[in-house]
Amino acid sequence: MADPQATPPDVPEELLALRHQIDTLDRDLLALINRRAALAQAVGEIKKKEGSVVFRPEREAQVIDGLKAVNPGPLKTESIAPIWREVMSACRALETPTRVAFLGPAGTFSEEAALGFFGSSIVRVPCASIDDVFRTTAAGAADFGVVPVENSTEGVVARSLDIFLTTPLFIIGETSLFVRHNLLRKENQLEGIEAVVAHPQALAQCHGWLSAHLPQVERRPVSSNAEGARLAALDPKLAAIASARAGSEYGLHLVAPAIQDDTHNRTRFAIVTDPHRHPMPRASGHDCTSLVVSVSNRPGAVHDMLVPLKQHGVSMTRFESRPARSGQWEYYFYIDLQGHPDDPQVATALRELRGACAYFKVLGTYPLDVH
Repeated sequence: MADPQATPPDVPEELLALRHQIDTLDRDLLALINRRAALAQAVGEIKKKEGSVVFRPEREAQVIDGLKAVNPGPLKTESIAPIWREVMSACRALETPTRVAFLGPAGTFSEEAALGFFGSSIVRVPCASIDDVFRTTAAGAADFGVVPVENSTEGVVARSLDIFLTTPLFIIGETSLFVRHNLLRKENQLEGIEAVVAHPQALAQCHGWLSAHLPQVERRPVSSNAEGARLAALDPKLAAIASARAGSEYGLHLVAPAIQDDTHNRTRFAIVTDPHRHPMPRASGHDCTSLVVSVSNRPGAVHDMLVPLKQHGVSMTRFESRPARSGQWEYYFYIDLQGHPDDPQVATALRELRGACAYFKVLGTYPLDVH
């Protein structure tokens, strides 16, 4: 029987020499990563004695930023974050398993966002709905939750914003994900599809393609794209809109790739946790503070609310409104500010802003997405 590791006789000596160098470097890298893991374990022991948390998003952001700043190449700078997040995830798992809730089942973009933010060395906790992600995390069955908050095509995810009004959880991180929607099916053809099943946001993001290619086919909303893929795997008359990962997970054909109407379609996710179990991240140097506020229904109230931001030089990067459902045409305003509450100008602006509002809640402070 031939040795599968044997070198083919026609491989050039120069290539063999380079492969040998790569093999040697791989062993050196493995040894260095294990040394890092041992140091992480030592840090974990100190944290246990102090009672401090294992995961510090601002620390991980600073590590990645520092490596990007000294990267000599040829490795692309944007490749550094995913590589080091996996290294840090594996090292963190030696201290304690990190349980992360997300909108399931397996194969959703929410799961992909969770893996991108925390790395793959986590305990995955799939949930049936966005509400369940909040509930599971608040109950302590997960350390963190990952929820979609905004899409570049369809705008805000209303359900997430509404829950932020009442949840005890707050935001400690964010990540954005390039969303590539694919039409998936058991049969590798468009003919014979009776319904397309997907999350309502995905159906909306693919409206143009569906109208052009499947104009008479029912569009059936379900709790998640991966749930749609699971259903399509059970019924050959259904097609799903989901990620390629979901297609692989459920054994479906990729009938039509990238059917989203916006080729630059991205979704932003918030990382939430219980403030009693995890402290607010410290300032990292490039932070965002998220708020939800409301003002009295009087002329000039919204203008007066924003004056402190201008006076103290605090930039507002997001401003969304949601009905208060009071029947009085009142609104909640969701605001993202550049900076951290420990920054003097931000602290002063927040204090004055609170005084101008009928309702004021800090949803979280966190490092901006460094992916």
